[in-house]
Amino acid sequence: MSLLVVGSIAFDSIQTPYGQVEEILGGSATFFSVTASWFTPVRVVAVVGDDFGEEHFRVFRERCIDTQGVERVPGRTFRWKGEYVGDMNQAHTLDTQLNVFEKFVPKIPASYLETEFLFLGNIDPVLQLNVRRALPKIRASALDTMNYWIKGMPEELAKVLASVEILVINEGEARMLSGHNNLKKAAESIRKLGPRFVVIKRGEHGATLFSPESIFTAPAYLLDEVHDPTGAGDTFAGGFIGHLARTGDLSDANLRRAVVYGSVMGSFAVEEFGLRRLLRLTPGEIEARYREIKSLTHFDA
Repeated sequence: MSLLVVGSIAFDSIQTPYGQVEEILGGSATFFSVTASWFTPVRVVAVVGDDFGEEHFRVFRERCIDTQGVERVPGRTFRWKGEYVGDMNQAHTLDTQLNVFEKFVPKIPASYLETEFLFLGNIDPVLQLNVRRALPKIRASALDTMNYWIKGMPEELAKVLASVEILVINEGEARMLSGHNNLKKAAESIRKLGPRFVVIKRGEHGATLFSPESIFTAPAYLLDEVHDPTGAGDTFAGGFIGHLARTGDLSDANLRRAVVYGSVMGSFAVEEFGLRRLLRLTPGEIEARYREIKSLTHFDA
């Protein structure tokens, strides 16, 4: 089924204990769309500058990602520079240049209006709500946000939360949004704002799904080394929503499977810098790791 992502396309410069890269392709829409394309056709709405060349568009098109909604305007593409140290659970931002992204207003092509699944990446909640209202045939929409919007635009964020079915958020942001330190209470509070399902990303501790029927936790896949955590959250969302769009199934059992696919894809993303590992995956590798995570959690009642 059709899947649309609205978010950022950026050039990232990253330093970790495993090396340094300059101006590689990144951004929430990039990581999400490349990941989800392993499961289902993906459409992208974003903005880039005139420094975004054909070699960059080729990354999307070689994955059969529809870039009709990527607007190219005069100026420089969004840039982010960050560093990871220690356990690499937290990025230290060294420089942010919004450039053309600063005035980004999503434009939905007419051919995208039939979209059935939607992921609203981490952008202004006013823009998120406008996109959601422009797509009346959506079966399920998911939202990501961050502390900047939680603190700065709580009323606007509340409106868009009331319009979506799924919130994908990290544990620090879940606590900030809800006012509860206990994650179970936090999820219950957030669900009262509108989303039927809340997925809380917990980094190296996996992810937890809170639904009306149950609570489900999937572990993170255990790796010997994590080279670059950039984009891991959007990659998780790409695996999670990508599987839902592939199956068209929003049952509790399938949502649990989607959480595991999210963990699978996130584990691949952090193995190498940027998109490198995600672009050279195979379906067999994805399914093999899915089975490994299942075996890690299996026990007889």
